[in-house]
Amino acid sequence: MKKWKYKAGSFIAAVVLFLMSGYVGWTISDAGEGTEVSTEASQGDTVLVGGMPIGIYMETDGVMVLDTASVTGIDGKEYEPAGNLVRSGDYIIAFNEKEITDKKQLINELKELKEEQVLLTLRRKGEELQVRVKPIECSPGEYKLGIWVRDNVQGLGTVTFMTGSSKFGALGHGIHDTDTNALLAVTGGTLYKTSIHSIQKGENGIPGSMEGIIVYNSYNCLGTIEKNTEAGIYGTIDKMEELFEEQIPVQTASAEEIEKGPATVRCFVEGEVKNYDIQVTDIDASGQEVNKGIVIQITDPELLEKTGGIIQGMSGSPILQNGKLIGAVTHVFVQDSTRGYGIFIENMLENL
Repeated sequence: MKKWKYKAGSFIAAVVLFLMSGYVGWTISDAGEGTEVSTEASQGDTVLVGGMPIGIYMETDGVMVLDTASVTGIDGKEYEPAGNLVRSGDYIIAFNEKEITDKKQLINELKELKEEQVLLTLRRKGEELQVRVKPIECSPGEYKLGIWVRDNVQGLGTVTFMTGSSKFGALGHGIHDTDTNALLAVTGGTLYKTSIHSIQKGENGIPGSMEGIIVYNSYNCLGTIEKNTEAGIYGTIDKMEELFEEQIPVQTASAEEIEKGPATVRCFVEGEVKNYDIQVTDIDASGQEVNKGIVIQITDPELLEKTGGIIQGMSGSPILQNGKLIGAVTHVFVQDSTRGYGIFIENMLENL
């Protein structure tokens, strides 16, 4: 279930700018008691089941445009220099034909501006194009392009599983930009240790949420993120023992094996990962939406008391049935937080 919250992007100016990186959050999962096993024993259709919270940091592939805006020139007039030229969802990849990888570099290039116009190279829906924009002087020596941008995303999530080759899958849904609703194009990222410090229970059509703390340093680094897809995020775990303290191997199930009826969801609530009872109420094998193949309902009284059902942050929580991993929680029904969607685990495994 998505819980990607972003603060405003950065407004490109030639002087000190208000730079604000967004943050995101999902949550928690897991299976049950089992025998510890090494990664060498997890082969084929057997994986280590997840459920542990992780901190996530990813960088966009280029500088993502959130929107354009008007600016006040030194003459007191209003201008929108990038209007009708740059679109929300574009990625700025070059400034005067010099490669751009982040906001800081883009801002520094604008500070050194010597021309009346700048040539921006954009990636739009997979294709490259160039536009010329005339920066507006807003005060002596300060120029603005009138573009809000973002170059990274941060937040909390849950590992769903890890394979014998240390590859992981998490979230079960893609990370989309909340302003453009576009799937974020990323160059990669890092997994970090994290801790959940509070849970807000959902009520009256308002989803609950989990909040956590991430310390972004090399000591807390757990692995690398390699791609962001509609079926989740994927990469490699470097410190298996630190993340998978309890190594529980489970077989994965095909969509054909899933049936309506009892199942469990592994969630991290109040300091521990536990199994909670749910019902699989519907199965959609049509493939129309890659991350909404399973409909579930929380029935466990303990989980309902603690969270009210599925809360923001629960994306990636493993769903198990008949001893097998069948999928992961992806979305909540806003008007009924006891119900939500899950993704088939086979759809996640395809992305490995």
